[in-house]
Order: sequence, then structure tokens, then C-alpha cells
Amino acid sequence: MSEANDCLFCKIIAGDIPSAKVYEDETTYAFKDINPKAKVHVLVVPKTHYANVAELAKADPAELAHIAEVAQSIASDQYNGSFRLVFNTGLDAGQTVFHVHAHVLTGETLDE
Repeated sequence: MSEANDCLFCKIIAGDIPSAKVYEDETTYAFKDINPKAKVHVLVVPKTHYANVAELAKADPAELAHIAEVAQSIASDQYNGSFRLVFNTGLDAGQTVFHVHAHVLTGETLDE
């Protein structure tokens, strides 16, 4: 995709921009958010560029399920297994990087 050429997260995945890696496998990369909203705030991204969660779900539902599994693993490793999983889709919903990413929020009791 042409959008991937200038994508911040594609550059992080490629190692062109440094990140605090939390997890990596063949299809998925997770790193600490630089502006955390919880004690533990990790972004989980597919290595393949998709603009948003709906595009990912249509193209590769198995990867979407894998992202949820990775989120659970991170929450179990870094807290007690409880976590909030958030996908912002679209500018009006707060999406600022148009490479699908799940926000894993944990590490403390979260407000509603």
C-alpha cells in the first residue's frame, strides 16, 4: 500500500524509528506507548499495514484474534491479566496514526 511508505508504525516495525519493544513474532509487534494513559499502555500492531480495525477484520480476522491473544499475554505478564483493549477508528474517534493498533491498558484499576 502506498500509505505504508510514510507510516510511522511501519517505520517502527522496520526498526527505522526506535521503540520500547514489549513483544514480537512473525506477524505482530507490540511496544510501549510514548504518551501512556495507564500504568501499562502498550500498542499492538500487525506487521502488515491496514488503516483501521475494520479493514484488518475484513482482510485477516485471524490476525485480529491474535492481537487479542497478545493483549491478554501482555496483561498477564505485566499485571494480573485484567486489561482494556481499545481500537480508535477514524480521525473523529481519536485515531492519529492510520495503521491499525490496539491500545492495551492495564497495570492498575482503570476508571470506567
